[in-house]
Parts: sequence; C-alpha cells; structure tokens
Amino acid sequence: ADDLTILVSRQTNDPDAVLSMINETGRLIAPGRSSECPRSEFVHWHRENCFKQ
Repeated sequence: ADDLTILVSRQTNDPDAVLSMINETGRLIAPGRSSECPRSEFVHWHRENCFKQ
C-alpha cells in the first residue's frame, strides 16, 4: 500500500527549497473525499517511470 510519502527527484535544481515546502511528516495530506485522491495506478506509474522505484 502506498503511504503517500513525497519523493523529491535527485535532479531537482534546489532540493533545499523543495524540501522546505514539504510538511514535517514528509507525506501527502490526502483530501477528505476519495474522489479527489490520486489514483493508485497513476502514482505507481509515476514512481516507476520518473523515480525508478
């Protein structure tokens, strides 16, 4: 199961600035309605193809 951990690309130009915008849990704050949540297959594709996990 996806724990909604936010990943930051190693190729980001300013990792400190990016990390400063992420909440202290390091996880996405999911919306209240499930219809507004990211679809798990899209998250999976993005992580496999963009972050090579």
